[in-house]
Amino acid sequence: MELKINVIDAFTDTTFKGNSAAVIIIEDWLSDELMQSIAVENNLSETAFVKKIEQHSYEIRWFSPITEIDFCGHATLAASFVIFKQHSDVKKIKFFAKAVGDLWVTALSNGYIEMVFPNKIPEVIHDIPLALLNGLSIKPLEVLLNDQAYFVVYETEADVLLVQQNIELIKQLAPFDVVVTARSKEYDFISRYFWPANGGYEDPVTGSIHSGLAPLWASKLNKLDLVAFQASTRGGKLLCSVKGNKVHISGKAVQYLEGKISV
Repeated sequence: MELKINVIDAFTDTTFKGNSAAVIIIEDWLSDELMQSIAVENNLSETAFVKKIEQHSYEIRWFSPITEIDFCGHATLAASFVIFKQHSDVKKIKFFAKAVGDLWVTALSNGYIEMVFPNKIPEVIHDIPLALLNGLSIKPLEVLLNDQAYFVVYETEADVLLVQQNIELIKQLAPFDVVVTARSKEYDFISRYFWPANGGYEDPVTGSIHSGLAPLWASKLNKLDLVAFQASTRGGKLLCSVKGNKVHISGKAVQYLEGKISV
């Protein structure tokens, strides 16, 4: 069986930056085992499988090389980029994912793709796991938690850039990942995302975590529209807007590869 595959760099307008995702549009679902094997073979942070439900409406599933993921922003952006490119007259589509429900996506006139995600603002915790405290080289200023990750707030962006993780300790926090974040001089805030239990050492750009980061920093900075930067080696820029129980996250994307795989 041959399947078409696209590899897209998301949250960037430059190839080799942002976060790469593979997108495979299928007519019928493959077995979970086969989709996981394809994701392992692709060895990207995510492979998105997309099945059309009806006109302009799709179901989406995301697989890292380790496991199926409940919610992935950059692979949703990558899948949207592929669909909009194939259907240039379409400007708005809807994805459905079991863990998060409906996700609306719009192709904006300025080249950005805007995704509407649920607001997943984290809550402050005081009983901080030792694996988290000992697993980061810099002591947190504040720790919060939502259903995806621990949010470690630092005093300066230098702390975010310099902090190192003990991968074996951070793995012990599964099923939760760890995002470190601070206010920024050039942007409203920056972050880095560690997810050794679910995907890899460090994710280049993580759209889904900004559904928690954006409302967190909106409350701290008293502003609803924010510019974010994920400070990985590849790096990525995200435009965020908090609107009640929804978070709008926008980014650009570029095509890297278009081809076929045999399975």
